[in-house]
Amino acid sequence: MKKLLVTGASGFLGWNICNMAKKEWCIYGTVFSNTVAINGVNIARIDLTDYKEMKRIFKEIRPDAVIHTAAASHPNYCQTHKEESHKINVDASIHIAGLCSDLKIPCVFTSTDLVFNGFKAPYREEDPVSPINIYGEQKVLAEEGMLKTYPDAAICRMVLMFGLPGPVAESFIQPMIKAMREGRALRLFTDEFRNPISAQTAVHGLFIALDKVKGLIHLGGRERMSRYDFGRLLAEVSGHQDARLIPCLQKDVSMAAPRPPDVTLESSKAYALGFSPLPLTEELGRLAEGL
Repeated sequence: MKKLLVTGASGFLGWNICNMAKKEWCIYGTVFSNTVAINGVNIARIDLTDYKEMKRIFKEIRPDAVIHTAAASHPNYCQTHKEESHKINVDASIHIAGLCSDLKIPCVFTSTDLVFNGFKAPYREEDPVSPINIYGEQKVLAEEGMLKTYPDAAICRMVLMFGLPGPVAESFIQPMIKAMREGRALRLFTDEFRNPISAQTAVHGLFIALDKVKGLIHLGGRERMSRYDFGRLLAEVSGHQDARLIPCLQKDVSMAAPRPPDVTLESSKAYALGFSPLPLTEELGRLAEGL
């Protein structure tokens, strides 16, 4: 089997990639701060900000393709730890693009819908970027640096993702389900809109990109939804119709990183390539037993 290097294997998306693709690929997953064991996957502990160490790993593994998901992905952390997060979100990403360029192998990078300011959605790949927080700024720098280093890289702008949790990382719905089960109130924004997809759908999209995409591609769902309306749908599908959901506005919650109001991605290019997100009701229904 061909060898696939997945950075950030202990993260929510990386863990799902490893588990879904291990039957078709010989997978090498990198971890750093978290230890994780995935049956059938080779795990290597590595500091991706150490360029010499990265070069060594590439030389040892000689991957046939790379999916780079490792990141400091919490906007509030990036806002308060700009230098630390820049090393992994920007510098390491550009170095990985260079190593993939040297080997002339497919390179997929997971970027974010937060490269936009949220005032002119839905956003196409051609729309100018306009981030309003440090995390979005760093992803823009990574996109630009990677494509300059390796124009054949696939830059996948991802949306909000949900799914079953891995051993050390979960999606945004797990804390919501826990609060519903415990009868605690959930304050959810009515003025923040995204077009979420499941991790399973996201992984399918990334492998389409690995095979067919060079440059930018948006991997977004078909339904634009506020956090509050998503919470209502989740409560219904998971059998928590009595959940205490309290509508609120972004300005009601103090956060280190500013949040854009609507970063819905227009993803018709991906749909034309075979990316096909299911309705959210169906996606959540498939997860219901594991929630």
